Amino acid sequence: MAGTNEEGCLKPAELVRTEAAALEALAARLDGPMAADFDRAVELVLRCGAGNGRVVVTGMGKSGIIAQKIAATLSSTGSPALFLHPAEAVHGDLGVLMPGDVVIALSASGETEEILRLLATLKRKGDALVSFCCNLQSTLATASDVALDCGVEREACGLNLAPTASTTAMLALGDALAIAVSLRKGFRAEDFAELHPGGKLGKQLARVRDLMHAGEDVPVVKPETPMTDVIYEMSSKKLGITTVQENGRLRGVISDGDLRRLLEREGGAALSKTAGEAMNAHPRTIGVNELAAKALALLEERKITSLIVVDADERVEGVVHLHDLWGVEMI
Repeated sequence: MAGTNEEGCLKPAELVRTEAAALEALAARLDGPMAADFDRAVELVLRCGAGNGRVVVTGMGKSGIIAQKIAATLSSTGSPALFLHPAEAVHGDLGVLMPGDVVIALSASGETEEILRLLATLKRKGDALVSFCCNLQSTLATASDVALDCGVEREACGLNLAPTASTTAMLALGDALAIAVSLRKGFRAEDFAELHPGGKLGKQLARVRDLMHAGEDVPVVKPETPMTDVIYEMSSKKLGITTVQENGRLRGVISDGDLRRLLEREGGAALSKTAGEAMNAHPRTIGVNELAAKALALLEERKITSLIVVDADERVEGVVHLHDLWGVEMI
């Protein structure tokens, strides 16, 4: 049999193709007969969020694991969500459900006993019910406000028993729902950053204000400062640059490169100049609320090592250095 090994079991590549086929079939339904139902599910989640409701995702077994991931994705993209274990729910955890919540229930068969036992309470509370099922004629699907079809031709399991292709379809459908809702809400990279402050992702989405040198760490000289004092300020602050300020406003910068080129051009006479005579009067600047990734892009585009952070009135708020952005990736 094509796609099987000597024992008649599906080969790994064929298992993956089986799951890929399930996703293609799901995509076709979303483009066609299921499009209106999917839009209704999106509207229910949006309406729930507008009324301070939450999305409560539930499922047993493998479907429960997928439900936990869907709840996490919803929460991280701006839709408050939580996972409710259906077996624990009937032993007291139903108390987490509040009027105005939307419940998303995952069950391939649509006949999972633990979930069916929740239906009466859900109807009594008036919470909207969205189901992900492989059988739209099932008890769960017919009791739902919106039933989304996760049906697959076969599971990727060689015995066609273990939830594999069906749970992959559920996962993809949950991702599609979460992202569709976030797009409708106008969820931005800035919002994502607020919800992901830790790790590499957090640094990628950090603000300039979170990484810049500020206060006493900012090198500062005045336009009339002699070059010997400029060099001392640059050396002591160890950023390879100094700002030239007048009444707190940026007038220019002097970098290590500027100083080196000045010495090459004028020799010892360079030390007789003032900061105002030696400075670059048109330095690159950035706002305090810009993403760190934008700062990194500017530094790499201009082939420089520092940006001056200023407010709308050109008052200096800090300096962000290339070293501060290590680990940040451009987005």
